[in-house]
Order: sequence, then structure tokens, then C-alpha cells
Amino acid sequence: MTGLGQALPHDSVLHRRNPTVKLAVFLVVSLVLLVPVDPWTPLALLLLALPAVACAGRIPLPVLGRAALLFGPFACSLLAVNAVTRDGPVVADVAGLQATSTGLAIGVALALRTVLVGTLAVAFSLTTDGARLMTSLHQHARLGARPTFAVLAGYRVLEDLPQRWTTIRQAQSVRDPRHRAGRLPRDPASLARAAFALLVVALRQGERMAIAMETRGLGSGPRTVHRPVALDRRDAVFAVVVLSVCGLVVLASWRAGVLRTWSTV
Repeated sequence: MTGLGQALPHDSVLHRRNPTVKLAVFLVVSLVLLVPVDPWTPLALLLLALPAVACAGRIPLPVLGRAALLFGPFACSLLAVNAVTRDGPVVADVAGLQATSTGLAIGVALALRTVLVGTLAVAFSLTTDGARLMTSLHQHARLGARPTFAVLAGYRVLEDLPQRWTTIRQAQSVRDPRHRAGRLPRDPASLARAAFALLVVALRQGERMAIAMETRGLGSGPRTVHRPVALDRRDAVFAVVVLSVCGLVVLASWRAGVLRTWSTV
């Protein structure tokens, strides 16, 4: 598994697509998913998205599944809250709370939507290099130089966080008088100290990186130059295919009478 914000080190169809196009498609699909609140539309799209991103991005299903499970707790909370707060026919009484059929349907829809958007976000992260993304946004989306360098610095800090966290925890383990080989201290105080140390290290790294980028990229020193990111017909075909499939699923659900309720968000 790669670090946060770090793409998998291999080539694939999704790796070769323009990052700006991928980001635009991801945002459009996420916005479309705000409309239907039935559970069948996000379920159908999720069943299509999982094998599609696994094959097109050459992402192992266990890696994709573990990453998508990170959104599980939030999805379950949406299901639980909606099940007991929506009006409708009561289907269960749990700990004095009444779960309704309407609440369960909307809760399942929102939970599936969360997992779907999370899966797409993970696929985007695992197939998009940070420097290439920011270069593409600067080149094709006309993002300014200063925001580009600022976000790129954030990407670099995120990439190093898992390794720095491991180093800090191992250092804690060595200095702990109760140290046992192969075991890290897990008490709240040790975790809090490690989190504070990680925050300080990340802030210092970000400051040093900002100064370096100011000198090399925005100041009077020699400028850092990234290779241009190509934008061709294959990117347009990719966008049209993905958005068409998403639109056809929503349209099919509508024609089948599944989309009875539409959100007002």
C-alpha cells in the first residue's frame, strides 16, 4: 500500500489519463450522486465501478477494498441516523428507537453513495501523481502558480506522513522502559505525544518546502520546471464513456420507476 497522496508505481489506463480530466469526471459523478436517494442507483454504480477501476487502474481488489473500508464507519453512521430519524412505517424497535422503512432506504442509499464516492476518490489517489496533477491543473485549468505550489507542498507532506509516524512510534518504543520487542506503546498518552510530534515535524517540513519552492519556483533563483501533461482524444473518450455510463444508470433507474424520491440538497 502506498502512502497518502502517492500513486501506485506502475502504468495503467487510469495512470495515463490527464489528471484534470479525471478530477473533473470525479466531481461531476459526485454531484450527480447528490440527486437520487434510492439505494439501487448507487449500488448499481458501485458494482460497475469496483471492477472498472480495478482493471483500468490495475489496482488489486484487496488494496481497493481496504482503502474503501475506511469510509465504512461514516457510511454506517449515516445508515443508523437516518433509520431512526425519518418518518414512515416502523419496521423495527431497537433500544427504544424506532427504525422506519423510509429511513432505512434513505440510509442505505446514503451509505452506498459514501462508499462509492470513497472508492472513486481512492482510485483517483492511487492512479494520480501529485506533481503531475498540479502541473496539469496549472497548465489546463489555469490554476495560479502560488496555489499550485502550495497544494503541491501539501501533497509532499502527506506522502511522508505514514513513514514519519512509523519512525516516531518506533523511537517511542525504543525509549520506553517497558519496551518489548515487536510491540509499540498504545496508551493514550503515547499516542498523543506521537501525534504532537508528527504535527510539529509536518509544520517544519511544510515551512522548509515553502521556502525552497519560493526560491526555486517563484523567486529570483533558478525555476523548477515540470514536464507538460498531455491532453488528447483519449482523455475526451474516457470522460464521455464514464459520464455516459453514469447517466445511463440514472436514466434506467428513472425509467424503471426506482427514483421515486429526489434529495433537495
